[in-house]
Amino acid sequence: MRILARDLDPQQTYRLLTGVVVPRPIAWVCSQSSDGVLNLAPFSAFTFVSNKPPMLGINVGRKAGRRKDTGNNIHATGEYVVHIGDATLVEAIHDSAVEHPPQVSEVALLGLETVASEQIAVPRLAAPPIAMECRLRHACAFGDTGSEFLVGEVLVFHVRDGLVRDGKIDSVELDPICRLAGPTYATLGPTVTLRAIAQTAKTVMPAAPGT
Repeated sequence: MRILARDLDPQQTYRLLTGVVVPRPIAWVCSQSSDGVLNLAPFSAFTFVSNKPPMLGINVGRKAGRRKDTGNNIHATGEYVVHIGDATLVEAIHDSAVEHPPQVSEVALLGLETVASEQIAVPRLAAPPIAMECRLRHACAFGDTGSEFLVGEVLVFHVRDGLVRDGKIDSVELDPICRLAGPTYATLGPTVTLRAIAQTAKTVMPAAPGT
């Protein structure tokens, strides 16, 4: 099959790409409006973009050309929390994707417990094994639909006890969920560990005289 990208509308392209770029980690983002309403939504266009300072990037789309609640809140306050949910939270993560008016809190609607963050005003969820307090650093718009790639600096990592081993997250113990095409999710499944590859700088030798 051959598909010309120019023949697809934005929704068709989205449906195609979300089946191509798989599996995708899910950023479960909690933000707060200027009125104090807590918003919660999942974003599977998500990655890290820097390790010093640690920064995460999420792609936040628009609805009918207007920013969604998450985008509005982050731009208004500059603060948000990115959570990584495990398999026990898949239904709550999925249900938090339902769109509600700005005055409705998905956190309250789903009956999720929160705890105070340390360095930002937005509280974090108590249940997820990982929560990262973030402050907005960059916002870049891409494409014709106005989607924004929001990059935030992680100020504090909250990690469930027992998940960090030798400075690394035990991914199997974390049991994260990922997004596939449509309303379909997956867990890690079988994993394969290969030998570590040393990261070394390559030295460029100067050319010999006369060569």
